[in-house]
Amino acid sequence: MDYTCFYRFTDCTLWAALLQPGSFLVYPVVACCPVLSEAIVSAIIEIRDYTWQYLNTEKPALEAINVDIYEGEFVGIIGPNGAGKTTLALSMDGLIPGQYHGVKQGTVKVMGKEVDDYPRGQLQRQVGVVFSDPEAQFTAMTVEDELVFGLENQGLSITEIHERLEWVTELTALKPLLPKPPYEISGGQKQRVALAAVLAMMPKVMVLDEPTSMLDPISRKRIFEVLGRLKREQHNTVIVIEHSLENLIPLADCMILLSEGKVALQAATREFFQRIAFLLEKGVYPPEAMQFFYHLMQNGWYNGDLPLTLDEAAAKLETILMPHHSTR
Repeated sequence: MDYTCFYRFTDCTLWAALLQPGSFLVYPVVACCPVLSEAIVSAIIEIRDYTWQYLNTEKPALEAINVDIYEGEFVGIIGPNGAGKTTLALSMDGLIPGQYHGVKQGTVKVMGKEVDDYPRGQLQRQVGVVFSDPEAQFTAMTVEDELVFGLENQGLSITEIHERLEWVTELTALKPLLPKPPYEISGGQKQRVALAAVLAMMPKVMVLDEPTSMLDPISRKRIFEVLGRLKREQHNTVIVIEHSLENLIPLADCMILLSEGKVALQAATREFFQRIAFLLEKGVYPPEAMQFFYHLMQNGWYNGDLPLTLDEAAAKLETILMPHHSTR
């Protein structure tokens, strides 16, 4: 009997819809992040037993990494300094081993193909990377020239370049800045330009390595607003390495904790942060509202899931306090 099969992610779970004449079945296939021995669909990024050690270093920067990331997922990667987060980002984009010397074991595949097997420059069209220092990525004299530079190098038509420029400047609210030199705008604006320049290339995967580490809270919020629109409207695969958990948590489907070059924990976001004692032990400090409820739990005043957002925390706190108000 003929079947038609569709796949989609919601809340970090892969759902399959099997269609056949006269029937329709939807069921969860796998939860993402844990290593899959056999997956029904191929991961857009598949990392297997991956170890990387830079030349002239005493130990690997990454060791025995196993991660699957699927199309449309929003994945957060966290961990202390020196945990290997940037090395992992560079490995996904092929910059490791392409531009760095070292010893590699295992495989990193993008869209089913080993990163080493991509012709020079081709992988970067599939995986776009935005680093914490946007100026390191600037090459043009105006914001507009910066945004179209990569498109011109791809040989796109003038019409296509114009359409992409219109789309990406609307998405990132950069239209008023197009004639300005990128070096003369604010830090938050620079980061939006760097993000827009990569978005204009329309890569399958976006990797952002601490994109808000040098920004003030307002600029940080604006960057994550753009990422939120990407998730809702474009369904891009987005991987964000970030310390600002308050902004990351509401968007992330899955979380990965790196510690000393190894994957210490990977799970769906809600499940991930229920392991708060383990996270604190690893030097990761969740948002204050989550820590507050953890202390309530330790003292026997609360028994339930830890809230992921301030809105959740407010609702749970109201429920806790309600019996006390009713007895007055």
